[in-house]
Amino acid sequence: MANKGNCKAKDCTREVIAKGYCRKHYRLWKLGEMPKPRYKICTFEKCRKKRYRGSLCEEHFKAARGATAGAAGATAPATPAASA
Repeated sequence: MANKGNCKAKDCTREVIAKGYCRKHYRLWKLGEMPKPRYKICTFEKCRKKRYRGSLCEEHFKAARGATAGAAGATAPATPAASA
């Protein structure tokens, strides 16, 4: 195999396999974990919203963490009013 050069990731001297990255950094790039991500939209199926954190939009990121965007704000005021 011809030498294609070194990986373009910082401080990596491994041989390039694809997109200028070595095997390890190419895998991380495909997962969206490199500084320049593969996609700029949410990776949740059929979601085209802009990324918020990691590879998900704000809605899917919060859902994955177990908190929904509107539920916490709507539940808190309703509880004191119901007991009064």
